[in-house]
Amino acid sequence: MKYLYVLFAFLILPWSTQAQDYKQEREKMVSEQIARRGIKHVQTLDAMRKVERHLFVPPGNTRMAYADSPLAIGYGQTISQPYIVAYMTQIIEPKSTHKILEIGTGSGYQAAVLAEIVDKVYTIEIVPELGETATDRLRKLGYDNVEVIKADGYNGLEEHAPFDAIVVTAASEHIPPSLIQQLKEGGKMIIPVGSPFLVQTLMLVEKKKGKLSTSSLMPVRFVPFTRSRE
Repeated sequence: MKYLYVLFAFLILPWSTQAQDYKQEREKMVSEQIARRGIKHVQTLDAMRKVERHLFVPPGNTRMAYADSPLAIGYGQTISQPYIVAYMTQIIEPKSTHKILEIGTGSGYQAAVLAEIVDKVYTIEIVPELGETATDRLRKLGYDNVEVIKADGYNGLEEHAPFDAIVVTAASEHIPPSLIQQLKEGGKMIIPVGSPFLVQTLMLVEKKKGKLSTSSLMPVRFVPFTRSRE
């Protein structure tokens, strides 16, 4: 009986230790990569601590999930660097009552971070396989306030507009007019603008009294904003 107990403990210990290590890695990620660089929005920091990033990367990259870099997720797409996810989240000042549109679901990680804070997230993914995987992943993780739409995100999602904020996670050579129109009065949009093959500029777009103001935030490098061929 003692032998069986020791064997059972041997079998389960590596898994529990691994789970604990990931929690420690998330804490380290938040403290060293995010908070130390000036992210102070409490809800963003809490969400980054809670969302299990290693569940949003391909199995072969699990050990790199909390590294200070983007990671490939297939189909020419990436999961953004943790700091960038946190920065973009903080900039739009998400609130518990907000409805947010995300363009570029990818693995679903940014949507999950937002879903920890806001009331509803609509996220659009043009790559069908990524859209299916993200839908299944988010459902299994209990994010019932996230809806994944498999479509071209250039035209936004007019049937659910206006949005308190819009987060675009792919580089566009210009700001899509439809997204501007679907932004609520007082709303904020964050989007990388520039050539998809060079360094882009992360832009903040704000709508105030029917007028737009734009601010250049930082140089970034995102994957291209993919459009439908139809």
